[in-house]
Amino acid sequence: MLDLEFAELSDPGKTRDHNEDFLGHVIPSSPAQVQSQGWLFALADGVGGQERGEVASRVAVETMMAGFRKIPKGVMHVSLLPKLVQDANQAVYDKGNTSSGTLDKYADPGGAVVASGTRMATTIVACALRFDSAVVSNAGDSRCYLFRNGTASQLTRDHTMVDEQVRLGILTKAQAAVGANRHLLTRSLGNELFVAADTITVNIMAGDILLLCSDGLHGYVSDAVIQRIVTSNTALNQAATALVAAANAAGGYDNISVQLIRIREVERMGLYRGRPYRLL
Repeated sequence: MLDLEFAELSDPGKTRDHNEDFLGHVIPSSPAQVQSQGWLFALADGVGGQERGEVASRVAVETMMAGFRKIPKGVMHVSLLPKLVQDANQAVYDKGNTSSGTLDKYADPGGAVVASGTRMATTIVACALRFDSAVVSNAGDSRCYLFRNGTASQLTRDHTMVDEQVRLGILTKAQAAVGANRHLLTRSLGNELFVAADTITVNIMAGDILLLCSDGLHGYVSDAVIQRIVTSNTALNQAATALVAAANAAGGYDNISVQLIRIREVERMGLYRGRPYRLL
């Protein structure tokens, strides 16, 4: 049976007066739910420069968590996660485009009154795990990494202007890392009625570690340093603390959020006509 441990941490950084990131997870409550539902982890980064980014990130994550808790038994994560991302997009879009003239106290973590009709947007990265696979969906530049045998690989693709230019050969990766438009998103939740999330499925193995993070980490700490910190800290909570400390040491210019998931044991499964079965 799939077994895992996790740690998560969010920090406002050194230059922001509030935190626009939001984290959430859904944990199965019984062995039966481990097989029928699995785990969900989600991380959102409210878009800077738009009002109430912290509202957008919280609405997005809480919408995904609520939807995941209601899934029918045995639904495939690869079809579920893009739908949950779209549901989150709809919720953020609706929240930011409610007819003006009313007030809403729901989503502001500080309890302040939020005027409706306020435009808002957020990135999202989410990971659902069950049996021997992880399904990852993202929109924006919050990332998911896989660490296996001491080596890191980035599973997600950034939806940013400079990343598109790198793929087109207009910029090199080195140029993109310092480009003026490196934080300019080409995709996020809340700006349009529909959003296309990138979704991938990866087989997981005992000992693997997954890292979900906002650009407050990967935008200021190199992949090499992230890999060293994750692989050199046995305890996940210590690794999370060290990652946040590294981002703050680099200036702490943005909110920093991380979720670390270590796979302890997997249940090898196959599929026959869309139905999973245990492999001996």
